[in-house]
Amino acid sequence: MNSKFSTLTELITTRKSEFPSTYKSGNIDPQLIDELISNALWAPNHKKTEPWRFVVIQGEKKKELSDFMAGHYQKTTAPDQFDPLKQRKASEKPLQSAAVIAICIHRSPEALIPSWEETAAVACAVQNLWLGCTAVGIGAYWSTPGIIKHLNAFLKLQEQEECIGLFYMGWSGNPGVERTRKSLDQVRRWL
Repeated sequence: MNSKFSTLTELITTRKSEFPSTYKSGNIDPQLIDELISNALWAPNHKKTEPWRFVVIQGEKKKELSDFMAGHYQKTTAPDQFDPLKQRKASEKPLQSAAVIAICIHRSPEALIPSWEETAAVACAVQNLWLGCTAVGIGAYWSTPGIIKHLNAFLKLQEQEECIGLFYMGWSGNPGVERTRKSLDQVRRWL
C-alpha cells in the first residue's frame, strides 16, 4: 500500500467526536483555522455551487454565543420545565472550546440543485475540515442543537443562508476509546 493511502486511512479511522469538556486549554491560531477551512473548500459539490459557509467564533464572541445560548434556553423553556443544569450545559461548550465554527449552508434554488445535494456537499466539506483537525491534534465535535435555527442574526447570515451545526474545536485532550464499526461483510455486498 502506498504511503499516501496509509496516511489517509489512519486519519479516517482515528477521526472521532471529541467533546469540548475534554479539550486542553490553548488557543488555535486563526491562520491554522483558515488553513483547515481551506481544505474544506475542496469537497465535491454538484454544479460547483460551493454551498458551504463557515462563521468562526473565537475570543469574546464565544462568551456572547454562550450567553445567547443560555438566554435562549431560558426564554424558550416553560417555567415548570426549566432546569438550571440544562441551561448551564447549553451554554458551556463554547467556553470550553478554543474556537467554534458555525457550519452554514447557502442554498441554491431547488430547481437548480436538490437541497439534499447541497447538504451532502456541506457534510463532505466538514469531513475535510475534521480530517485536517485530526491531522494536527485538534479535537472536534459537530453539534446540531435546536438553537441553530435561531442563530441567523447572531451569525449575521445572509439571505438564503442557514446554520446547520456548530463545530466545536480545541486541542485534543482525550486519547479516546477504541472505536468500532460494523464489519465490511455486514455493510457491503457484491452483485
